[in-house]
Amino acid sequence: MSIDTYSVTDHHIAQLPQVTEPRNAGMPLDLNWVLGAQANTSAIERRAASLPARRSVKKAYQAAWLLKAVTCIDLTTLSGDDTARRVGRLCAKARQPVAESVLDTLGMPAITVGAVCVYHEMIAPALEALQGSGIPVAAVSTGFPAGLSPLPLRIAEIEQSVAAGAAEIDIVISRRHVLEGNWQALYDEMRAFRVACGDAHVKAILATGELGSLRNVARASIVCMMAGADFIKTSTGKESVNATLPVTLVMIRAIRDYYDRTGFRVGYKPAGGISKAKDAITYLALMKEELGDRWLQPDLFRFGASSLLNDIERQLEHHVTGNYSATYRHPTS
Repeated sequence: MSIDTYSVTDHHIAQLPQVTEPRNAGMPLDLNWVLGAQANTSAIERRAASLPARRSVKKAYQAAWLLKAVTCIDLTTLSGDDTARRVGRLCAKARQPVAESVLDTLGMPAITVGAVCVYHEMIAPALEALQGSGIPVAAVSTGFPAGLSPLPLRIAEIEQSVAAGAAEIDIVISRRHVLEGNWQALYDEMRAFRVACGDAHVKAILATGELGSLRNVARASIVCMMAGADFIKTSTGKESVNATLPVTLVMIRAIRDYYDRTGFRVGYKPAGGISKAKDAITYLALMKEELGDRWLQPDLFRFGASSLLNDIERQLEHHVTGNYSATYRHPTS
């Protein structure tokens, strides 16, 4: 059985948005635009609540969407006990995220995940393990996850990770700038991070669970894009509240507004709390409805996840064999 209902393997053309799209150059801070951003919380929550019930796909269509989700995963390990060996196992999984026998049955070529995300100290072993695969290494930076170290140290951390070979840098913003409404400070900080990244692709983590309101999420999203972010990302995965559908709706509508006004496409990355295959399909459906098919490619959409791949594998194996395999048969590291 061959799955041709979805373009699953387009990600092999290029992983990074600056390769296939004009890179977001940013723009001067426009406070009228920022302060004009609002969020109707009740309407947003109603729209988000309707998605899981309305967007249900089955059989070959479900398998196709799940394979697409795999290609958009930033396979991640951010633990204090990470070792080179653990990262090596994670990278082996990144190279072959779905069993060859399953892909063969589905009539699919080999696929990979979108990137591998690690701490700075694990960049070298990740690069070694991924050599020749085309899979980029992403590094978290700027005092992750709190972002409270001195600014010069945060900038130096970015520069060191880029020098070590990271192709993508996931930075964290200073939440206090958002909570205090100091949009100039947030813009200046994000701009400094963008400059420090150089040619590396920069994802701005908003830590939306700590920003206080959906309106603040909308405004922070706009400011970070004005300052040149290639991606905006929900969470570090360490907050008590991480990616949610209401937050996602606010952020991707800010992305749409930014594209309409500037012509630059900015990517989106929900991270933290997305561990079920059905949730991945819901997020993909929302991206398709709000932004269109172009944002379903890994150069503009990523899941920040580790356990998500495990559940997707189990669902794909069930589709092929009719049986669910045990979770322990699909370790990620």
